[in-house]
Order: sequence, then C-alpha cells, then structure tokens
Amino acid sequence: MSDESVLFEVEDGIATVTLNEPDMRNALTGDVAEGIVDAMDRVDESDARCVVLTGAGGSFSAGGDINAMLEGLHGEVQPYEKVQSINQTSEALVRVHQCELPVIAKIDGACFGAGANLAIACDVQVASENSRISFGFRQVGLAVDTGTSYFLPRIVGQNKAQELVLTGEMLDAEEAEDVGLFTQVYDEDEFEEKAAEYVDRIATGPTVALKTSKRLIRQGLNSDLDQAMTNEAAGQAQVFETHDHEEGATAFMEGRDPDFEGR
Repeated sequence: MSDESVLFEVEDGIATVTLNEPDMRNALTGDVAEGIVDAMDRVDESDARCVVLTGAGGSFSAGGDINAMLEGLHGEVQPYEKVQSINQTSEALVRVHQCELPVIAKIDGACFGAGANLAIACDVQVASENSRISFGFRQVGLAVDTGTSYFLPRIVGQNKAQELVLTGEMLDAEEAEDVGLFTQVYDEDEFEEKAAEYVDRIATGPTVALKTSKRLIRQGLNSDLDQAMTNEAAGQAQVFETHDHEEGATAFMEGRDPDFEGR
C-alpha cells in the first residue's frame, strides 16, 4: 500500500482521514480502500473523539477505479478478482460505518458511485455549495454495489432511492441537502471555517454519550418501541457514570457552558 494514498492525523481530538489520490479524483482503488481500513484501525488506537473523512484536490471521491474496470473489459482481470475488489472497497465502507465515534464526511467536490456511498456511510455530511453527488452506476453500465441498497433507501426512502439509481441523476449541494444526503451546506468562501466549527462542536461534546446515542439510533431502526426504550435505559445507565454527565449537570445548574473531557 502506498503510504500517501490515504493520510491520517489526530489533532485536538479530531482524527482526519484524507483520501489523497487527487489525480484520480480520489477513486477507491485497492490502495485507497486499504488505506481507509488502516486509518480506521489507527482511529481505534488513538485518543480521537470524532473522525473527519475528506478528499484532497477538489473531489471527495469519484468512486470505482475506472482503469481497473477497463483492464477487466480486456480480460486482464478475472471475474473473481473483480468481486474481490468490490469486497475490498465494501470492507472499507463498513469500517467507516461501524466506527463507534461520530464520523463526519467533509465534502468539497464530487461524490460518485461508491464514493457517494462512502459519504453517506458517515454519520453526517458537511458540504460546500460546489459539491454534488450521484449514485450513477448506470453511467458505466453497472448495477449498484458497496452498500447502495442499504444506505440510500434508509436516508431518502425507497422511491427516491430507486429514482436516483435508475436515472443516475447528479444532485447539486442544495438538492442533496433537501433529500437528506447532505446534512449542512455552506458557501464556498466560508466552507472551511463553518465546517471546522461544526466538527469542533462534535469533537468537544460528551464523547461517551454521543457514541452511545449513535449506537442506540442505529439499533432503533430495527427495534420495536419497547425494545428501543429498554436499550436506551441500559445505555443511559452507563452514561450516568461518566465524568461528562457530572460536568454537564453541574454546568447546567451553574448556568455556564460545560467543559466536556470525553470520558
């Protein structure tokens, strides 16, 4: 794996994972997929309180590796190798989605195909007004993969998911925000500042409580009301014992902003 395909750093409790193949518009090559998995391993070993996933050079991710697809057309790649490649990319998206910490997609540019799935595998998406997103696998004559059938209907509903896949429509940032694919959209000239403020708000939050809330929301999608409430009570019992709960309750009573430490 190229050490430069995916960059990783942790600063002030924020782990930043940067796809760093701008000449390929950060396509999800084998090296990039492997780099994402490695970065998520490093997140687990770090003191990070949230994760930011972004792309270098004006694109988030163009999705599948077109060069590899062309090699496959000319018989240079065997069918089982193509499946292995999809599974490798899928593993990277699963690792992002299953991260216990809040994961923020920071998008300034295009998300296409598997790259769009990578964006919505994150918990929230902050985007510049110049960003756009498409699940246009049809554009290269392919069916959906890397989790489209799981992620997309859960966000936009079945009918809209089908429309986006069947037409391959490219949504601009405002349209993506309207259907829930982007959480926040900022003007280009203030994108970096606003995105940093948004990330900092999550990074300085009560980390254990946020991790627990994230887990409970996902469990709630497949639970009835009684089970969801039971899960919440069990989760809250653990959060009650944290330093940040004590700090939050004390700060509330004292009329000041809490200073959460992530524990």
